Amino acid sequence: MLVVTLCVLAVVSPLAALRWPAGLLLHRWKWPALVWAALALQIVVVEVALPRGFAPVLHVLTYAAAFAFLWLNRRVRGALIVGVGAALNGITIALNGGTLPASRAAVEAAGIDPDIAFANSAVLENPVLPWLGDVFAWPAPLPFANTFSVGDVLIVVGVWIAAWSGTRRFGARGPSDAARTKAQSV
Repeated sequence: MLVVTLCVLAVVSPLAALRWPAGLLLHRWKWPALVWAALALQIVVVEVALPRGFAPVLHVLTYAAAFAFLWLNRRVRGALIVGVGAALNGITIALNGGTLPASRAAVEAAGIDPDIAFANSAVLENPVLPWLGDVFAWPAPLPFANTFSVGDVLIVVGVWIAAWSGTRRFGARGPSDAARTKAQSV
């Protein structure tokens, strides 16, 4: 929830600075249903008790869908950074049987219950690429206490870049307005 919250803050942050996030909001996204499906499936994976073995497979597929969306929209500033972060998480999850490995210290600092039936992130016995797992903690009792990974950091940074690319002050004339004015004066 921490990463989602930070991404939402990134998207609305230009508004708080009295800037219009035109570059992000007016972009013609290719296959936007992929990212919405990935997010919806992530919620299902984490919140719904699924048959044994199904949750890890579905978890990996959410990263494949998100990565496909990012690849199709790679020309958007920040998308490749989000893609690298998602790829790091997705590969690490796939190599660890559908779970992102977490460090015991980060889990304890965040106050997370290690006995959850399926956790998208958990302390694993012998993880593959453990340094790419959830090794950082946003500690309890802070709001949204959770663990996070290097991939998560890249995802948030990429979303911030995308959100701020192409912003302009409210009431400022955009490039299309300037081009129209120039064309009319000629």
